[in-house]
Amino acid sequence: MTMPLKKAMIFAAGRGERMRPLTDTCPKPLLEVGGKPLIVWQIERLAQAGFRTIVINHAWLGEQIEATLGDGSSWQVELRYSAENEALETAGGIVQALPLLEDNGASEVFVAVSGDVYAEFDYAALNARAEKLAALPEPGMHLVMVPNPAFHPAGDFGLVDNALSLDGEPRFTFGNIGLYDTRMFRDLPRGTRRALTPYYRDTITRGLASGELYEGWWENVGTPAQLSALDRHLREG
Repeated sequence: MTMPLKKAMIFAAGRGERMRPLTDTCPKPLLEVGGKPLIVWQIERLAQAGFRTIVINHAWLGEQIEATLGDGSSWQVELRYSAENEALETAGGIVQALPLLEDNGASEVFVAVSGDVYAEFDYAALNARAEKLAALPEPGMHLVMVPNPAFHPAGDFGLVDNALSLDGEPRFTFGNIGLYDTRMFRDLPRGTRRALTPYYRDTITRGLASGELYEGWWENVGTPAQLSALDRHLREG
């Protein structure tokens, strides 16, 4: 069976305010943990899962990202870069990158993950989900949820029987790993700043959003303290 998932996108355009002063001179995804930049851990996992094209958007110090990672041949993948003059947020970043995500304008279901997340998640496990999404007459999404961390005890969405809801119980936190359909973003003009939040709410309301709970190692690396704690964990192995 051919793998329906071929493309991934890593969001790497943020300024990383809470990580300052470290991010004054280094883009957040290039900060190192366990001897490697955060974003390299993700590229390696995506490559292991069979992805061959990874789109990376960038704004703040983006030239450093391109210079460090190159064309992707070190990982047997093709890295495509979507440069933004000013960060366009997540949905705006996807729209800007559509020509890199879609080949010849053909719609694509793709994985997107934040550049500051560390997770030991198996991206190949999303293939069956991607097939279902691609077959829907309207664009849907699939979100990977995690148990609520201490900094976000109320969670984001309810999850029961793989269906997401806005106010159901139990509630979990979105792990910043999602499957999206490029058809969802075609109406937003390129260059528009737009978060994904309204898309989540709309898609969930229309019953087109599925989810799964991932309980493995996951870290949203937001502060220097979280960065050094993850670094210690990976070095102790």
